[in-house]
Amino acid sequence: MEILVASAIGILTAGGLYLVMRLRTFPVILGVSLLTYAVNVFLFASGRLTIGAPPILTDSTTYTDPLPQALVLTAIVISFGMTAVVVMIALGAYLGTDDDHIDDGAEPDLGYDAEDAR
Repeated sequence: MEILVASAIGILTAGGLYLVMRLRTFPVILGVSLLTYAVNVFLFASGRLTIGAPPILTDSTTYTDPLPQALVLTAIVISFGMTAVVVMIALGAYLGTDDDHIDDGAEPDLGYDAEDAR
């Protein structure tokens, strides 16, 4: 079970890092989302991977820590809201410039030559 969860976290992290390094807006947003999913799974797994155990301390010998579950639930809600905000900002930037490059390294065109400004 631990190998499966660790592999899933590694695959999500690798995919997220690959997409973040792209020079387009929407793959970067998807990459950040994959990274947040990887962190959420990591936080959830830190509370013990116990099947069928109660999340509170009772008379049983095994239990699941409820704090990582609460943290993950909160992180999911926050990441969904932030993803919606970033998508709207990226959409506004794309509609304003007709280009979704993050950083193309080109000099901005100011509409006049440097010699004309003198």
